[in-house]
Amino acid sequence: MSSDRASLIRDLSDEEARAALVLKWGDTEPGTIPAWVAEMDYEVAPVVREAVAAAVERGVLGYPPLDRAGGTVAEAYAGFAQRRYGATVDPAHVLLTADVTVGVRVALEVLSERAPMVLPVPAYDPQHGLGKVTGLEQWSLPVDLDGDDYALDLDELDRLLARGARTLLLTQPHNPAGHVHTRAELEGIRDVVTKHGARVVSDEIHAPLVLPGAEHVPYLSLEGTADHAVAVVSSSKAFGVPGLKCAQIVTGDDATRDRLVDTPLAHNDSWGSLGVVAAEAAYAHGDAWLDALVERLDQQRSLLRSLLAEHLPEARTWPLEATYLAWVDLRAYGHDDPAAPIRAGGVRVTPGAAYWPGLAGFVRLNIATSPERLTEIVRRMGAALD
Repeated sequence: MSSDRASLIRDLSDEEARAALVLKWGDTEPGTIPAWVAEMDYEVAPVVREAVAAAVERGVLGYPPLDRAGGTVAEAYAGFAQRRYGATVDPAHVLLTADVTVGVRVALEVLSERAPMVLPVPAYDPQHGLGKVTGLEQWSLPVDLDGDDYALDLDELDRLLARGARTLLLTQPHNPAGHVHTRAELEGIRDVVTKHGARVVSDEIHAPLVLPGAEHVPYLSLEGTADHAVAVVSSSKAFGVPGLKCAQIVTGDDATRDRLVDTPLAHNDSWGSLGVVAAEAAYAHGDAWLDALVERLDQQRSLLRSLLAEHLPEARTWPLEATYLAWVDLRAYGHDDPAAPIRAGGVRVTPGAAYWPGLAGFVRLNIATSPERLTEIVRRMGAALD
């Protein structure tokens, strides 16, 4: 990383991280390095921090406007999507929501038929509760854990939709697999979904964090998707502001947007005024910082590969194409829940069973930290499992 770009990413000290990241660090015992929840050990992008600080100085602490239309955030996101993904987004089709999980829930409740939903597993842990919350039965679509890469089984998706499922909850880029769906993969998914008249809800929160060698293709940018899909996006993961509560639901046509707008306000509210400020600043002015972050994460994934080879040579990982979350197969070390001895050894990671209930031998590891801290994390993991 060039010195100018490197200076944009500042690592938090342990003391700063414990004060700022009150869940990731504050909920982890002293002496243990937290590498679990999806927060970064980096100072918030200056353009975002300064915009929020200025808003607080102005007293912007009340309710945001009740209009669910995206307003200035929608305009900023449309520009961001064009610059970063080459995608054309109509700002009139962008709505506000509190966060991505809320946006996905709202889309499932308002747009989906009262029929089973398909959830590929492993899956981001809060998604496992969405079926119960929305009253939709969840049908899992397991991914082959022994393959060399994450790949959806389109034949099995076809069978599940033929049996009566009517919604696919797609996470792309994927958490925890770190996979970026190619255009060809997404076209295959689209073709199966449209064959059965089903719907896609695409969680694209990690889209800004696609690493060199891969390219994010928004699902709605594909021909033939506008009438059966929505995407839920946010600046929160890429810019480190999940506590400010402002995500966006991107629709592909007027009819879908109108169905979401026409729901009672209580069904979709609670985004925050400061979240609106942060999102607009990130989308409109955060490109340089984001470029530096992606470069840092690229370096971190290379460091992770070398550290695993040295300290955990029997570990397996899928290619980390996006996010800062590595899905690590530790079955060779003989622990059903390797997160437990790893935590006893001074590192907190997330058990794989959080993403695939009943799954043994896997963990998710957060690498968005300093090189020195990541080196110590993997060293401790190796010592704990040796």
